[in-house]
Amino acid sequence: MDKISLAGLVIALVAIIGGQVLEGGQVSSLVQPSALLIVLGGTLGAVLLQSPLHVFRRGLGMAKWVWIPPVIEQKKQLDQLLAWSQIARREGLLQLENQLTTIKDPFARKGLQLVVDGADPVHIRELLEVDINTFEDEWRQSAKIWEAAGGYSPTIGILGAVLGLIHVMENLSDPTKLGAGIAVAFVATIYGVGLANLVYLPMAAKLKYYIVRMVASKEMLVDGLIGIALGDNPRIIESRLRGYML
Repeated sequence: MDKISLAGLVIALVAIIGGQVLEGGQVSSLVQPSALLIVLGGTLGAVLLQSPLHVFRRGLGMAKWVWIPPVIEQKKQLDQLLAWSQIARREGLLQLENQLTTIKDPFARKGLQLVVDGADPVHIRELLEVDINTFEDEWRQSAKIWEAAGGYSPTIGILGAVLGLIHVMENLSDPTKLGAGIAVAFVATIYGVGLANLVYLPMAAKLKYYIVRMVASKEMLVDGLIGIALGDNPRIIESRLRGYML
């Protein structure tokens, strides 16, 4: 559980609601189901319109990373690469073929297979970097649905405000309906701006951070495999790969 994400959200909500109370306002005045429906539904529709279905689904699945970060085991990967480099140095590259059956990650297995096959290090890097670039592009596009939601939400909030004011104008002759219409108008704007700046945009930024770390982990793997293919000393490989670790 990423406690800092939870803490950030709680602090933001407490600050806003606390400010409302200190100003003498009622918390219940911020609860407007119709305004929430306008903002959430309008934002969802806009994001669906701009996104292919598989990108949208992957983006929704990534939301859990805000609370449960993806596992990026750089230390374990470093130890594995160093073990491979020791085997290659003592027994030769062909002995690494016995390690292929123990590797679950398709990217790592592909890279090690290329090393075992004796592929040119330049070609190994080129082939694996294509996979890395594709991986990064796919996941960044999925993370961008939250960034897009952060862009649409305030505008949809303004649209909700306009709808509320239209409702007010239609009922000028009935003062009992004016309060509800004005409330929807202003609360819709609060929902739109609040969700964008307290939820959607921060989520997008955190997801992008994890994508950067995942890409760095893959680049670390490629760098290590190239070192093994070139026959570099394991100490040199270790020194170079530690630069990728946080």
